[in-house]
Amino acid sequence: MIYSSEVESMCPVAKGADHGPAPIPEEGRWVQAKQIGDISGLTHGVGWCAPQQGGCKLTLNVKEGVIEEALIETVGCSGMTHSAAMAAEILQGKTILEALNTDLVCDAINTAMRELFLQIAYGRTQTAFSEGGLPVGAGLEDLGKGLRSQIGTMYGTKAKGVRYLEMAEGYVTRLALGKDDTIIGYEFVNLGKAMQAIKKGTDANEAIRAATGSYGRFDEAAKYIDPREE
Repeated sequence: MIYSSEVESMCPVAKGADHGPAPIPEEGRWVQAKQIGDISGLTHGVGWCAPQQGGCKLTLNVKEGVIEEALIETVGCSGMTHSAAMAAEILQGKTILEALNTDLVCDAINTAMRELFLQIAYGRTQTAFSEGGLPVGAGLEDLGKGLRSQIGTMYGTKAKGVRYLEMAEGYVTRLALGKDDTIIGYEFVNLGKAMQAIKKGTDANEAIRAATGSYGRFDEAAKYIDPREE
């Protein structure tokens, strides 16, 4: 290390205060984090790209500084899905400091990583006060049994009104309209359940029927419309 001549000529003064960093909550413990290996926790965060064409929800499960589990969900830009595939391979096994300084392919994913790093490093994870944290695999619980992101896709115009396209329950196939043409319910297909049934050998049409449900006063409709057709 190189010191300037001014520093070299100074007389030494002993350091008095040495109380260490403030403890942060981690998985039910209070930890004085001094190195990356001291950090653990599971948390979620969101990021966005510079033109704000798309967004990313990122879930990380960190144990002793290492990312043991990563869930990457993207919306908006078509290229982000491929970026997410690459980032999912990149993230697991890296320390959170490595991940923060790694190109995760997409700006939205990089931004989400930055936001998560702040949460994790400051002890603001969702498992801060959960003893032992959550096991690796907990990230999949957000997706449910169908292992699909919970997406809400709606479209509306002043001229023609609203169209529900996808809900948490699934892909919307029909809208139920009342006598005044307002939406009173909808029919949906849980695509995750349908695909699992088809993989097991169920006829596709039967699988779709079994995975179809409705919400609201669907059976009381004056008429039904397909939200994807005129």
